Amino acid sequence: MAWKILTIPKGKSKTDKTLVAAIHNIAGFTPSNLELYRLATVHSSIAKENGTGYKESNERLEYLGDAILGAAVADFLFKKFPFKSEGFLTEIRSRIVNREALNLLARKIGVANIVQFDQKNSHLQQVILGNTLEAIVGAIYLDKGYVRTKKFVIDKLINPNYDILDLVNSDSNFKSKIIEWAQREGKEVQFEILNVKKSRNHKEFTAQVLVDNEPKGTGYGNSKKKAEQDAAFKTCEMLNLLAN
Repeated sequence: MAWKILTIPKGKSKTDKTLVAAIHNIAGFTPSNLELYRLATVHSSIAKENGTGYKESNERLEYLGDAILGAAVADFLFKKFPFKSEGFLTEIRSRIVNREALNLLARKIGVANIVQFDQKNSHLQQVILGNTLEAIVGAIYLDKGYVRTKKFVIDKLINPNYDILDLVNSDSNFKSKIIEWAQREGKEVQFEILNVKKSRNHKEFTAQVLVDNEPKGTGYGNSKKKAEQDAAFKTCEMLNLLAN
């Protein structure tokens, strides 16, 4: 299916202008097909059915963007580390594109300002920002092509936000970091799943870290493991363990 290029009239709406400005701020260019980016910001929690009975949300763009983002990061790392093993490259890529990292990155670059979701779910934005960023990558790919998308990934996502050498030398397993800290300090640490919300298309897990039965960080994710890692990361922040 060929995507129709959207020509925005001079009298475009305030909403269109806001979205154009946001995408320009995030990606560094003006969208050619604004409708792609509009769709990239629509979470399934508020998706409406079109004339064919299909609910239009960013899930398909997220699927595409996940693959394109992974390929662009793999390309970048392959060229940056020409003598490193496949296992090394896979590990570093996962540290860049894992759900917790993407959620933080998306919030940092302003995705929270344009994502559309069910406002009644107060925790939803904390788990969908990374997905929305992937959908935006998918939109850029369809709008501008792979070369321009790879440039966006490297110039706007990786280089300004990651010190690759620090990333190589860091331990991003926050759950292990908490457990090791607790062992050193003689404290008891527990990871509990507080809630599981189910919808037709996905699950949302809520996890919490307890240190000596005292609640610490609360995290969210579309799997138990991701929710626990998010809770562990927030606990590391609370306990000032990230600099250690």
